[in-house]
Amino acid sequence: MRLRPAFLFLTLIPIVFVATAAGAVSLRNHDAFVGYSRLGSNAFYPHVGGLNGWEGALHIHLKPFFGVEGDVAHYGLGADNAVPRTTTVMVGPRISVKAIGINLFVHGLVGGEHSSNSEGAAHISQGAFAYDFGGGLDLPILPFFAWRFSADHISAPSVSPDGGTKARYNTGLVLRF
Repeated sequence: MRLRPAFLFLTLIPIVFVATAAGAVSLRNHDAFVGYSRLGSNAFYPHVGGLNGWEGALHIHLKPFFGVEGDVAHYGLGADNAVPRTTTVMVGPRISVKAIGINLFVHGLVGGEHSSNSEGAAHISQGAFAYDFGGGLDLPILPFFAWRFSADHISAPSVSPDGGTKARYNTGLVLRF
């Protein structure tokens, strides 16, 4: 049975509420992100151009400046079956600094990626360990909303080609709670 990325992301939300009820985490200074994401060409496999997709992330603030982030992304949106569909699921620490409503952050994530396509010259259907590190900026829009711009280095060492552009760019809406 294959679990959907949205299901995996939504399982993080109950964990936040259970941790809050147990008193382990206060329910403030957290954020949830959803938006557009772009992978560089040949990021995971050779002869695969840059892929468009979506990303969702949940940040749980644990200590001043420090938290944990969960991230799910899916790439390869389109009607062509030769375009690989790539899904990443990662988790890791995040350091944030806030001033006058602007949030600067850096993070390091580890997890996995799975790619597949159903036709094309290079048939792909496999998964691998993946890591990501980078940072971004959240600009306030309204009291509980911000707009995020971020850039990361992303790679799956066992499958990423040497000459690939191992970059990921994201932009989208942040809900602060």
